[in-house]
Order: sequence, then structure tokens, then C-alpha cells
Amino acid sequence: MRVTHVITRLIVGGAQENTLASVLGLRTKPDVEINLISGLTTGPEGSLEHQAAAVPDLLTVVPELIRTPHPWKDALAYRRLIQLFRQRRPHIVHTHSGKAGILGRLAAAKAGVPIVVHSIHGPSFGSFQRWLLNLVFRSAERHAARFTTHFIAVANAMIHQYLKAGIGKPENYTRIFSGFALEPFLAASHDSKLRARLGLAETDFVVGKIARLFKLKGHDDLLTVAPRLVKACPRMKFLLVGDGAWRSRFEQRVRDLGLEKHVLFTGLVPPDAIPSFIGIMGVLVHLSRREGLARALPQALTAARPVVAYDCDGAREVCLDNETGFLVRPGDLETLAERLLQLAADEELRQRLGRRGRALASEQFSVAKMVDAQYELYLKLLNR
Repeated sequence: MRVTHVITRLIVGGAQENTLASVLGLRTKPDVEINLISGLTTGPEGSLEHQAAAVPDLLTVVPELIRTPHPWKDALAYRRLIQLFRQRRPHIVHTHSGKAGILGRLAAAKAGVPIVVHSIHGPSFGSFQRWLLNLVFRSAERHAARFTTHFIAVANAMIHQYLKAGIGKPENYTRIFSGFALEPFLAASHDSKLRARLGLAETDFVVGKIARLFKLKGHDDLLTVAPRLVKACPRMKFLLVGDGAWRSRFEQRVRDLGLEKHVLFTGLVPPDAIPSFIGIMGVLVHLSRREGLARALPQALTAARPVVAYDCDGAREVCLDNETGFLVRPGDLETLAERLLQLAADEELRQRLGRRGRALASEQFSVAKMVDAQYELYLKLLNR
């Protein structure tokens, strides 16, 4: 079985970590020859490209494959993908992300690839964008669906959204949770040295957020409620893990609010350091308005940390209200503040939610389970 995965770029992010873990895991399966195609990885989010490049004969970089629309480069990338598919003759092309998902599927069809699989890591269309862009992306997805054998979605919410938009049929979809290495998160602990290095006191209650510093990720909402939270709970600190194009904007807002002593920016953190940062959190918040199913949620749960999440996309599939954390209606800042104060004041509640979350995530989110599910799906599609 020859399989080629295609992704737009290998930044530090959930879809990219999922893809790399899938490719490396599938290499261990019998009779599987697998390779990965990616565009250039640029930007402040960091890169996983070096990890893929370290594996012999795994990664091919197509410089013309870029995230932003660019008719000339898009045409060149499309032609290059067709060439690569015709040379390698994969039985399956498996695409990820928006640009690679569209160009990769069209190129695979043109090259005569028998089976085309597309993973939906997050919505490419929806109310988070202007109506014209929404129409363009929804139309593009409908067109690419004509050449898609099967869809993998990281959450049932994505399946419902795509079916509602008239993309595919129910039998064309399979939900496979995005797996990750559980052990480092199971071992995450209260690291006094890390807290001291960050300037956190032992008595500080840490509200953590792991996300790119960019629009639609919910940092603005958290900063809006931060002053009233600090007033009610002076020992509350906010730990923003990640980097991005909007960092300077958020730093300025923190200064304007006079919260410099309460909001900490870690900058870019490598994936293998994330468990240590989750270990010093009392709760993780996830306030994104556009996300398939953020890996930060099950990662925090694996570390037995409760979560507070906007009820958006796939969050409710792991943030079970009053079982593993609390769901909040997007934009309901009053309830957001109430839940964070409730958790800060109640250690027994945090422990109860954390235990249930750890049990759920440990059962559902291993890399082995994700890879096995993909491999079984490949076999099923080939036999069909």
C-alpha cells in the first residue's frame, strides 16, 4: 500500500502534529510505503519541518504550495502535485488543511489516484468569516468533495457542519480523534522550578491558554474578563502559551489594562514542553471561535486539569459540562468569569473534573488508536 499525505505547511499546530504522528505511525504498519508533501513552513508559529526532514525519504517540500491564495503559485503547486503523484503512483492520497486539501484532491484526481482521503481538522467555512469568503470556501469544498473517496473528521461537529453544507453523504465520513503521546501528560506535575522561573508564586492560581496569538482564538475575551477576575481573586494569573502575529497587540492591551503582573506570555513553546506548562495550570481555557477539536483540551484532561471551553465546533465532545469541565456559550463573558472563579475557589471540584477528564482522554486519544483507525480505514477503502 503506497500512501502520500499532503499538507499546506508544517507549523507547530494541532493539524500538523496530527499529520506527522499519523505518517510516522503508519510507517510501522506492514506493507505500507508512506511519504509526506508539504509547502514551505514560515511564520512565528514555529516549525515541525525538521522532524519530518530527519526521517529518510519521507518529506518533499513544494515551495509553491502556500497558505494564502495566489493564482500563479497555486497553478504551479497543482502541476507539481500532479507530477509527484504520477511519479509515485500512490494507492491513496490523504490531504490535510485548506489549500493542500483543495489542490491535493484535484491533483490526485487528475493523476488518476484510486483513493482520495481528506482530513477535516477544522472548518474552512462558517460564520467566523465574511459571507463572500464563506461562499467561496464552501463552494470549493463542494467541488473538491466530488473527487474525495472518504473524509476523516477530528470531531462529529465537523461531520454535521459539512453534511449540512451539502458536502458528501454520512457514509463518506469517519470520526477519528487526533491522537498524541499520552505519557508526558499523564506524568505532568506541579513543577515549582518552572513556576519560579515564570515568576509565579506557589499560591498563584494559574489560568492557562494554549493557542496561536491570532484572531478567533479568544484571547480578547479572556483579557476582557481578566480585570474583574483579578479583583475577585488577586492570586489569579493568566499564562498564554504560544506565539503569533497578534502578540504585540495583546501585549499592548495587557499594558492598557494594567495587568502586566498578572498576564504572562511564554512565546513559542516546543510541543514536548507543553506538558510541563499544563502541569502548573489550575485550569485550561479554550475560547476559540473556529476549531475542529483543539488538542489542548484532551491534553489538559490527560494531565487531570479541568477545562473551560466555548461550546464551539468539537469542544463539547471532550468538555463534558460539569463532568470534565464547563461549557460556555461563545461570548458569554459573565458565565466565563463565574466558572473560572468557581474553579479557583474549589479544589475538590477541580480534582473531580480532572479525574473524569483523565479517564476519558486516556481511553480515546492515544496515537496508537488514531493510527490503527486510519490503517483500518485504508484497508477497508482498498478492499471496497
